[in-house]
Amino acid sequence: MLNEKVAALLNDQVNKEFYSAYLYLDFSNYFEARGLDGFANWYKIQAQEERDHAMLFYQYLHNNCAKVTLGTITKPDKVLDSDMTVLKAGLEHEMYVTDLINNIYAAAHEVKDFRTMQFLDWFVKEQGEEETNASDLISKMELFGSDPKGLYMLNSELSGRVYSAPSLTL
Repeated sequence: MLNEKVAALLNDQVNKEFYSAYLYLDFSNYFEARGLDGFANWYKIQAQEERDHAMLFYQYLHNNCAKVTLGTITKPDKVLDSDMTVLKAGLEHEMYVTDLINNIYAAAHEVKDFRTMQFLDWFVKEQGEEETNASDLISKMELFGSDPKGLYMLNSELSGRVYSAPSLTL
């Protein structure tokens, strides 16, 4: 049986992950409107990953006989006024999610909930990768984004990203 505080944090994370998906769809919309289909693709795939993350938390709660309460997903409120603003908002958001995961991990550690800590290990690693990917995207944009040919090449690179479901087993 899950500790009440840990279960509440996990349940809240379900909603946070769905919000992340919604946010990344908003980013994808921004890039679609700019004609940057590769960037739009990259963020659509990010949205798919976030939905999968939400479902992993959802299933973990059910597997541990905890009730899941779905909350309201708020509309993203970021002002998307430049390509770099979007990319930096993505990194900022990933750092926020890392903090959320770390807080759940700390709460699980506090009550010696080793099963939840083991479950969260995958997310800790995943967040490291997410922050690196977001940071790398910013670096590439800084290097190539101001040059139309460079932006074209970067957009082409991002259009090649394909979705792969997470390999976490519950």
